[in-house]
Amino acid sequence: MKIYVRERQKVGTGVKQPRFRVVAVTSEAEDKRQLKVEGTHFRKTELEQIAADAGATIVYLEEMPDESHGKMK
Repeated sequence: MKIYVRERQKVGTGVKQPRFRVVAVTSEAEDKRQLKVEGTHFRKTELEQIAADAGATIVYLEEMPDESHGKMK
């Protein structure tokens, strides 16, 4: 199982708000594990605890450069 997350764009440094947004969750069919995510914004420690309990891996998506926003390949 993988949990794909990215950093939120509108959270500044030093602000006490969750920094990460869950983008997608995958699950292997043969394992039949399912994870339903209720929230949208999480702190890093919260994500790590969820992943550890669910046996999942966290994938941190890289930020897209400003010049390539809105352009599809």
